[in-house]
Amino acid sequence: MPLPIVAIIGRPNVGKSTIVNRLAGGQDAIVHDEPGITRDRTYRNAFWGDRDFLVVDTGGLVFDDETEFLPLIRQQAMTALAEASAAIFVVDGQAGLTSGDEEIAQWLRQQPVPVLLAVNKCESPDQGLVQASQFWELGLGEPLPISGIHGSGTGDLLDLLVVHLPKVTELIDEEIGIAIVGRPNVGKSSLLNAFVGENRAIVSPISGTTRDAIDTVIKRDEQTYRLIDTAGIRKKKNVEYGPEFFGINRAFKAIRRADVVLLVIDAVDGVTEQDQKLAGIIEQEGRACVIVVNKWDAIEKDSNTIYDYEKQIKDRLHFIDWAAMIFVSAQTGQRVEKILDLVQTATEQHRRRVSTAVINQVIEESVSWTSPPTTRQGRQGKIYYGTQVKSEPPTIVLFVNAPERFSDNYRRYVERQFRQQLGFAGTPLRLLWRGKKVRAAEAGSNKATRV
Repeated sequence: MPLPIVAIIGRPNVGKSTIVNRLAGGQDAIVHDEPGITRDRTYRNAFWGDRDFLVVDTGGLVFDDETEFLPLIRQQAMTALAEASAAIFVVDGQAGLTSGDEEIAQWLRQQPVPVLLAVNKCESPDQGLVQASQFWELGLGEPLPISGIHGSGTGDLLDLLVVHLPKVTELIDEEIGIAIVGRPNVGKSSLLNAFVGENRAIVSPISGTTRDAIDTVIKRDEQTYRLIDTAGIRKKKNVEYGPEFFGINRAFKAIRRADVVLLVIDAVDGVTEQDQKLAGIIEQEGRACVIVVNKWDAIEKDSNTIYDYEKQIKDRLHFIDWAAMIFVSAQTGQRVEKILDLVQTATEQHRRRVSTAVINQVIEESVSWTSPPTTRQGRQGKIYYGTQVKSEPPTIVLFVNAPERFSDNYRRYVERQFRQQLGFAGTPLRLLWRGKKVRAAEAGSNKATRV
């Protein structure tokens, strides 16, 4: 049973994102003193009492303006309301009642969902009731004075809200988190919409349309996936402090909390320096990865085109050569669903654990094929044994006589042997080389603990 949805509706800059952060218990929605920061509809998990639900942050509603994104934002808000079990209409207590509030209220009165009226920015207990009283004439019931910043009044609001929400008793299966990252305008939001089958995120040729990291849950074959669309990541020197800065920070956090990262590459532009930097961040964070080459329908092809592209991309992204690659068109939907098969494989390998016996068998065979290097003084490196100490990503400790005796070439050789014999497709693999001194120190520590 899916979680019930609560839509947050209101004019621009009345504090909707602040209230979403308050209700969801985090700082995931971008809050900045500028109208129009939220554009897409973004989903956050929340609970109150015995009710779990999703809070949907929407863009500011304006009905009498057709400039830039406003018609698209209206469509996003209307879609959120259509799927909601209840709505919270947020107004600004300090600004007072406006014609924009009256237009939205008139529209909400025609909707079938229950609506609660939250008068935000009522920080003063004495003035709060006075500020809220002027909103009675909207005809939406009692206006509740609250403060999204301080949290006052939100408990009363939630008490009234959960009455309209069904109780979810079914356990939710383990999700796979997927972060969709890439440069601006490579088709990240189009890819999200192709997965969902609707316009969940606004798609525009204007760079910077997506600002928040948008969570969307989908289900395929009893497996739940949490898709996280992120802001396009430009070069640091081109990013000014403000909405884009916050959006890019959200994108980096999305990489850290994902199981698998879809690195979206523009097939027309090929791999850029910024794509290489993003790939490096994914590897550094230890996330599984699938390289998604989008806009493949825009490329003129012959029988060798895909192989030439694969080689060029692997050469430019050689440090994540373990990542699977797929060529898609988010606009037409071509091969989009096949991405989830690669995500499933990458997740399984990212979470995988291998027994110590199998690891040492691989080490034994690797050493028999190619012996560790010998120094000029005739001292040879020796690998005593190895064991996996963690997953996500898989991390193997190799206990050796002296780590400095193993060259980078030999270390890469050992990693290749692990991959060739054990797989680990789609995930980074960490090898930690520990010498005798480390082992002795650990043994001394254990001995002291026993005493």
